[in-house]
Amino acid sequence: MSQALDPRAAELLKLLVERYIHDGQPVGSRTLSRMFNPGLSSATIRNVMADLDDLGFVASPHTSAGRVPTTRGYRYFVDALLSPEPLSANEQDLIAEELLPGDRSPADLVQAASNLLSQMSRMAGVVTVPQRNLTVLRRIEFLPLSGNRVLAILVVNQHEVQNRIVNTDRPYGADELERYANVLNEHFAGRDLVSLRQALMQEAAEAQAHVNQLLREAAAMAEQALRPQSGGDYVVAGRPNLMGFQELADVQRLRGLFEALDTKRDLLNLFDQCLSADRVQLFIGDESGYRVLDECSVVTAPYYVEGKVAGILGVIGPTRMAYHRIIPIVRETARLLGAGLNGEA
Repeated sequence: MSQALDPRAAELLKLLVERYIHDGQPVGSRTLSRMFNPGLSSATIRNVMADLDDLGFVASPHTSAGRVPTTRGYRYFVDALLSPEPLSANEQDLIAEELLPGDRSPADLVQAASNLLSQMSRMAGVVTVPQRNLTVLRRIEFLPLSGNRVLAILVVNQHEVQNRIVNTDRPYGADELERYANVLNEHFAGRDLVSLRQALMQEAAEAQAHVNQLLREAAAMAEQALRPQSGGDYVVAGRPNLMGFQELADVQRLRGLFEALDTKRDLLNLFDQCLSADRVQLFIGDESGYRVLDECSVVTAPYYVEGKVAGILGVIGPTRMAYHRIIPIVRETARLLGAGLNGEA
């Protein structure tokens, strides 16, 4: 999180973000002066706003004297100033009625969850299809190929063999690859592929911290080899909702966003990063790493089947979204989708 702001600056940033989320217009010092309690002069507020501008929390569009939040401002607001709004009893009942009937197929429940997210957020709702594949890794081997390529040979379940090509950033020798395979088989054989990928991502991060280069590189290579192969998919609803936000109304921007939703690769990669999280995650603006989402925020949460992460769901909308409402909607939908897929009444 960014450096802590003093209470007055934090309160003014909170008011500015909330007003901008509500109105979608740059917020001026005079408006903030009327909102602040106890009142401050416009001159004092201008000075605080200038400081927030210098720190990168707000910015001044060249067409207006008012200010708008930056990605850094939104991030501080979400991390330090936000109080999520509990869902009403009616909203909780609505989600439960759609996701806990007990006799619907997984495909129907995923579609219902996507529709709910779209309906309740008035943005786009996305749900990845459940990963119910509990394929168990028995052994992994690596063989060098020409160029920066490696053949990963997976022996799964009893005797099934899968071959996958891994593109690497440099050539690898047979001896080096054998060491990687040995350490992976020692640590990870007998795990199902879904939980194994999460463990490998965690192991690579922890090995980095402990300077265990062999385990780190082996885990990183295996994580690539175990990525879902063209089977990854998601259901999206509410695409037209995004056309109603002025910050996304540019034709080129909308075309790029809709193409990303259609081709799915970038969003699946983004959701893949959330598999190891056990709570709501937010990607605000350029935090996602994908240019097409620079004007968007993505709020995600994992859902569970039989105690394991089975998929990710979330809401995609403009950075000017009502985070205090969207976060509880995403969290509760994820919880009840998992319950519905587990057959709970």
